[in-house]
Amino acid sequence: MIRLVSLAALVGLWQFGAWVSDPRRLPGPLAVFDAILAEARSGALFSNMGITLARVAASFLLAMSLGAAIGYLMGRRRLVDKLLDPWLVVLLNLPALVVIVLAYVWAGLTEAAAIGAVALNKLPNAIVVIREGARALDPRLEEMAQAFRFSRGARLKHLVLPQLAPYFAAATRSGLSLVWKIVLVVELLGRSNGVGFEINMAFQLFDMKLLLAYALPFVALMLGVETLLVQPLERYVARWRRGVA
Repeated sequence: MIRLVSLAALVGLWQFGAWVSDPRRLPGPLAVFDAILAEARSGALFSNMGITLARVAASFLLAMSLGAAIGYLMGRRRLVDKLLDPWLVVLLNLPALVVIVLAYVWAGLTEAAAIGAVALNKLPNAIVVIREGARALDPRLEEMAQAFRFSRGARLKHLVLPQLAPYFAAATRSGLSLVWKIVLVVELLGRSNGVGFEINMAFQLFDMKLLLAYALPFVALMLGVETLLVQPLERYVARWRRGVA
């Protein structure tokens, strides 16, 4: 109920702003809703959102897979950590825009370059979180596994993954919020479809209704993923804490 009241207040504030300002700069909720319906009826809205969502999924899975492997090795092997830490610091401080531009210059305006640029921006975040999780693994459980001669598969399934699960959840939440934003920039700079491309076209035409007609459903999609997927995942992996408490 409180969230609905807050949302209604936000819409009311938006409508008030539209009344007191130039409607070309800030169209009202009804005008934007009409634009959303028009794009939905034409199929363009769902097509572009589906393309953007596919890029988000591909970039996220690539970054999480590589980040989990590299982060675990850095957390468990001191030599690997010392070798790769300077690279990690560079990636953490390299602006996303620079990575995107370099990817397009070196690999061309291709889908692979777009997904690779987004994944590379997400990669250091995943590495840092998983590395901390690997460093925090309980050594007593490792000793128990050696005493009972656990296989590598059994160690991974019953010891490593359960302990790393909260860190995976944290990396997922922070990583998704980053990937959502960078995908739009990648589409704006070098793709011919997707939500970012449509927002860029609306900006060039100074069509605020069309811009918001793509921006707001995209925000709603992000909130849906956060509410229906990410938050339940966090509660699931943290269930053992409630059991202990």
